[in-house]
Amino acid sequence: MSVAPSRESRREVCRRPAQFQVMHQNWNHLLFLHWEMDPDLLRSTLPEGLYLDTFEGKAYLGVVPFFMNNIRPRFCPTVPGISDFLEMNLRTYVYDHRGKPGVWFYCLEANQALAVGVARRLFHLPYQHAVMQARVDKEGWVHYKSRRAWTGVSSEYLYRPAEPAKVSEEGTLEYFLAERYVLFSEIAGKIYSGRVYHTPYLLSRAEVARQDARLFMLNGFHPPERPADLAHYSRGVKVDVYPLTRN
Repeated sequence: MSVAPSRESRREVCRRPAQFQVMHQNWNHLLFLHWEMDPDLLRSTLPEGLYLDTFEGKAYLGVVPFFMNNIRPRFCPTVPGISDFLEMNLRTYVYDHRGKPGVWFYCLEANQALAVGVARRLFHLPYQHAVMQARVDKEGWVHYKSRRAWTGVSSEYLYRPAEPAKVSEEGTLEYFLAERYVLFSEIAGKIYSGRVYHTPYLLSRAEVARQDARLFMLNGFHPPERPADLAHYSRGVKVDVYPLTRN
């Protein structure tokens, strides 16, 4: 028997956990692309113990490319060539049997082989190595490219903020999609969760000149033949990462 997330449970996961952090990270120049999807299709892909989280009955699949900067374990300095890399994930939104809301990742691409190995081992997340490039030009456009290793499948994005950024209002779709502070993973058929903490995103609508959904087909989904239904941008947040715990 599961309990759907309440307003208070959504607030609770936004608060700083009482645990000690295991890592510090900066997430910068994030693009949140979301497509509305058939809820039954997404439900069929989830492991036992997780339940699809919907907004007014609608379910979403998201692609999120961004920059990872100043990655370091607690009490350790950053390391040149290792602490900065690129990441892009394909995700949907779920909750556990207690009604704790979070994210289920279908895949995460990164261009740092050590980071891929560490994340797979410590957090049991489906990281994949990719060849990736990104830069921000003088007009504020983020040029972002990723090519999955061994497949040749590539994705390309060109985006920038389209308006002043602000904190999403509680209860809105933007809040539902972006303010997620729990990741779930599956280990030997058991569900684990990990927490992160950061201040709320300052979000703006994104102007997107180039986008695709090729990550969909790498994870068994038919790529939609339309642009994303929602596109948002955040300049970034400073993040504390906490260890996995058994649900």
